Amino acid sequence: MTTDLAAQAIELAVAKAGTGAEVEVYVDRTELALTRFANSYIHQNVAHSATSVRLRVHVDGRTATGSSTLIGDDGLRELVERTVAGCRLMPVDPRWPGLAPPSAAPGTGWLDEETVRATPDDRADRVAAFVAAAGGLECAGFCRTSMTSGAYVNSLGQTLSGAGSEASLDAIARTGGADGAARLASWRVADLDGAVLGARAAAKARAGVDPAELPPGVYEVVFEPGAVQDLISNLSFYAFNGKAVEERRSCVELGTDQFDPAVSLVDDVTEPGAIGLPFDVEGTPRHRLSLVDNGRSVAVAHDRRTAAATGGKPTGHSIGSIAFGPLTSNLGLVPAPGDPATEVDGPAADSSVLDLVAGVGRGLLVTDLWYTRVLDPRPLVVTGLTRNGVWLVEDGEIRGAVQNLRFTQAYPASLAPGQVRGVGTTPVTQPASWLGAAYRAPALHLAAWNFTGNASG
Repeated sequence: MTTDLAAQAIELAVAKAGTGAEVEVYVDRTELALTRFANSYIHQNVAHSATSVRLRVHVDGRTATGSSTLIGDDGLRELVERTVAGCRLMPVDPRWPGLAPPSAAPGTGWLDEETVRATPDDRADRVAAFVAAAGGLECAGFCRTSMTSGAYVNSLGQTLSGAGSEASLDAIARTGGADGAARLASWRVADLDGAVLGARAAAKARAGVDPAELPPGVYEVVFEPGAVQDLISNLSFYAFNGKAVEERRSCVELGTDQFDPAVSLVDDVTEPGAIGLPFDVEGTPRHRLSLVDNGRSVAVAHDRRTAAATGGKPTGHSIGSIAFGPLTSNLGLVPAPGDPATEVDGPAADSSVLDLVAGVGRGLLVTDLWYTRVLDPRPLVVTGLTRNGVWLVEDGEIRGAVQNLRFTQAYPASLAPGQVRGVGTTPVTQPASWLGAAYRAPALHLAAWNFTGNASG
C-alpha cells in the first residue's frame, strides 16, 4: 500500500511542480495496539492505524514541505497543490543539499507476522503472566505490539520500501511504597515473557521496601540497562547529532579519545532483529554506524543538510526536522565479551549486573534515571532523579535500599578515560518513547556520579 501511494503522489507532484523541480515523497503506515493495566487489572485496549504522506518540493532554489493523512485522490491533490504553491512563497534555500541518489538499502527491515497479527488476548496473556509472577503485588504498565511500513520515492529515481515490527512490555510491581520495574522490547512478541519480567519486578520491589536516606555526594554506581538507556539517548540527542556538531553545541571532537576504551557506541539497524526501517525519510539507506570505537569519537549522525554543511556523508538518520537535526534510532552500547547472563532473584536484573556489583567498594546500584533535563548542552550537564529502586553497595555486597536521589552530572565526563570500571555482558533492548526506535544497552559500572540532593533537600 505505501509503495503504490508513494508512486501516485510523486506522479502528481512532478506533474504539478514542472520541469526542473526536485521532488520526494515518503509514506509511512503505522498499526499500533496497546494494552494498559493498573491495580493488576487491564483497564484499556486501544488500536490505532494511520498513514501519512510527506512531500518535499524544491523549485527555483526554494524548498517547501507538506504532509497529510488524507490519502485519497482529493487529499493527495490538495497536498501537492498547497506544497507547490508554498514553495513559490518560500525564501531562497541556499543550503539545499539535493535529493538522495539511487542506492540500495541493506534489506527491508525485520517483520514478524505473529507480532503483526497479535490480538488483545495475546497481550493479555503476557500481562496475566506478569501479574501472577508478582505474587500478589500491585502491578501496572503496558504491553504493545506494532507494525510500521514505509516507502520512499524521488524524482531522481531513488525508490525504497520496507516494514518492521515491535513488541514491548514495560511494567512495575509495587509493595510498601517501593516500585520494582522490568521491561523489554523486541521485534517479536514471542520474546516477551511476562512471567520472567513480573518475577524480576516483584523481587526488586520487595528489596526496595523501607529505604534509608543517604547523604548527597559523589558515588560509584552500577547502572542497570534502563538507566544506561537514558545516558546513551541523551548522547544521541545532544552530542552525536550532526546539527548540534555543526552549531558547536556538541561535546563531540571527532578523532579524539574522549571516552574510556571500554566504551563503544554503535547505531545498527542491520543487525538481526533490529527495530526500525533501513532508510530514513530522505531516502538515504542506513548502514552500521560506529560513533565511538573503543573510546574514540569517530562519527556523528547526519541528514543530507548537516552532511553537506560539514563535509560529511549522510548516514540515514533524518527525522524530517531541520530544526532538530538527525537522530540515531538503534543506538547501542557494545557489551563486554562474555557468557550470556542467567536470570537471578533480587534487585539485580541478571548475573552480569551482579558481577559489576561485586567490583564496587562503596556505591549505588541504580535501576532507572528519570525526568532528566539538560542544564548545559555542550558539556552535556544533565539533572534528574533515580527511580524504581536504588541500593547501597559496600564491599561488593548489596546492603539495602536507599531513597531516590537527585543528580547533576556531565554525561560525557562520566564515561571519560578511566571512569568506566566495567561493562555488562548482557544487552537489553529497551522500549523507546516513539515507534521505530530502540536503544540496546548492558549494565554499566562507573567510577563516579554526582548526586546533589536527597529527600531532605
